[in-house]
Amino acid sequence: MKRLNPDKLYVEYRPDVTKTEPVISRKYTLTHSDITADLFLTIGLQFAYDKINPMRDEVLAEWRTYNGNPFLYVYVYVDGQFEPLVSSIRDGIFRRELPLALEAIRYGDNSFFAAHPDLDNAPIWIYFDSTNPDYNRFEYWGTLKDYK
Repeated sequence: MKRLNPDKLYVEYRPDVTKTEPVISRKYTLTHSDITADLFLTIGLQFAYDKINPMRDEVLAEWRTYNGNPFLYVYVYVDGQFEPLVSSIRDGIFRRELPLALEAIRYGDNSFFAAHPDLDNAPIWIYFDSTNPDYNRFEYWGTLKDYK
């Protein structure tokens, strides 16, 4: 697993979101530059669709609850517009890079986790969105403390 280089992570807070609030409906949009390897984390009440490129290689995440318990729901777009071979490659890339993405979210929103330390134990559920049943999955990926 690649380790996060904090000097390559840039964090932006959108209106109505602070470094510590809100919890539920807090959304993360993580994008990157293939050229510089910089990571861009946008935190807001809405996903930062203005940051998403046509390649659709972003990671979207948000805090939700189930039976009153918080969890981090993560979404990645494996395919839809791509051929099956490309879907297989994209699925592999997402699986390889997701630990780094989760580490970037955890590190980039560190003040939030300091204010809500119990969320480090919240489960992470990732939806791999694909029209191909081989890649269309909903998986448990541990907790945020696993990515500290």
